[in-house]
Amino acid sequence: MTSDLHYPIGKFQWQENLTDEQRRSMIEQIAELPGKVRAAVAGLNEQQFDTPYREGGWTVRQVIHHLADSHLNAFVRFKLALTEDVPTVKTYQQQLWAELADARTAPVEPSLAMLEGLHQRWGIMLRQMSAADFAREFHHPEHGVMKLERLLAMYAWHGRHHVAHLTSLRERMRW
Repeated sequence: MTSDLHYPIGKFQWQENLTDEQRRSMIEQIAELPGKVRAAVAGLNEQQFDTPYREGGWTVRQVIHHLADSHLNAFVRFKLALTEDVPTVKTYQQQLWAELADARTAPVEPSLAMLEGLHQRWGIMLRQMSAADFAREFHHPEHGVMKLERLLAMYAWHGRHHVAHLTSLRERMRW
């Protein structure tokens, strides 16, 4: 962990050609995320859910809703790339999604439950994928053509990144 509140585990670093073991580790990180998020927010009250993880950052509530939104989009991107030839995926404005009323005010339980169901399904799918499946590609309008292997690495990192936001806030606030 670093002292950078924005990137407590560092920025995403991509290395091409993951080994089977690296992919398996990333799949398990994705599968384990819902439990880690639940543990990171266990026992928090409403005021704590509305506390930003850093000055100018999202609240704990917004981070949880963002994880559900973002990982749902990633799951759909996996499905598209597995069933179509280099599909173009839809982008979305995550910062604007985090400002919508549901992300700012809704209870976190629906998004925690959503993460649990989503990650259970995603884990089943990921564990059945072959190396050739992870080589399948999609087109992202902002980032160009990407392989599913890279998306796997990004979302393994993404989950750890946001859990670190939550746990480092709790440590700093002594919650």
